[in-house]
Amino acid sequence: MAQRFGGKYSPDTPPQPSGTIPPERRPRVEHRQEGWPFWIVAAALPFLPMAFGDGPVALARGLAAFALIAASAWMTREGLRAEAAFEARKVARRPALPRKLLGAVLLGLGLACGAQSPEMGLAGAAVIGLIGLGLGVVAFGFDPARDKGMEGIDTFQQDRVARVVEEGEKYLAAMQGAITRAGDRQLEARVAQFATTAQALFRAVEEDPGDLSAARRYMGVYLEGARDATVKFADLWAQTRDAQARADYAALLDDLESNFTARTRSLIENGREGLEIEIDVLRDRLAREGVRPPGKG
Repeated sequence: MAQRFGGKYSPDTPPQPSGTIPPERRPRVEHRQEGWPFWIVAAALPFLPMAFGDGPVALARGLAAFALIAASAWMTREGLRAEAAFEARKVARRPALPRKLLGAVLLGLGLACGAQSPEMGLAGAAVIGLIGLGLGVVAFGFDPARDKGMEGIDTFQQDRVARVVEEGEKYLAAMQGAITRAGDRQLEARVAQFATTAQALFRAVEEDPGDLSAARRYMGVYLEGARDATVKFADLWAQTRDAQARADYAALLDDLESNFTARTRSLIENGREGLEIEIDVLRDRLAREGVRPPGKG
């Protein structure tokens, strides 16, 4: 199916609301190696035809080897996604489950299972398994081992933020799934753009959990309403192709993006003002104690 592409000045390009989120605050959520595990599964395909024709033991060994390697690829991909989400945030906890390491272990087990033969023996299969584990670690590295930017942050408050962000991400995913049913690529791009703007708000709250009360309605009630509106529009558009309904929905996306952008900028500015207040207070205390910066009497 042909897909139309547009540029900044294309008449089919959706309008860009003023005051969009700066690019540096937009999270990069895709890991550059995310597609690599596919080739691990492709390389394991020969285990399938080799499993047939040599009896039940060879069948079980070949199928198990392929299943373990496929599970390794899936686990590694999930680990890469978790690492990308970790790197996209200034404040983040390390993944609770070391998925990339588990993927390397599964790769080693799969290779060891597929390598078992009478002439090789268990020792040879174990060596191949260890080599596979090492290759998995070398190719994809280790999972993040430490929390990032968590110093001085109330972990209870951070957990509350994590729950609200998770809920918001579900609403965004539901919006994107619903608009796909409409079959309108331009609106799909608009919803994806709004999702990026909403995620920038999520990141701002994660960096300063104290902003949760000011942003919670946006991350919950407003996103839930946006999801419901998207579902209703997708159903209506599929039945009627109502141009006015499409225009109204596009205007709603513009309003939502403008408001989310304004709220994010407000949180950032408030954080900057809070920092300036803390600096002024600290300077006053130092001055009262007779401490002066070098070069000032």
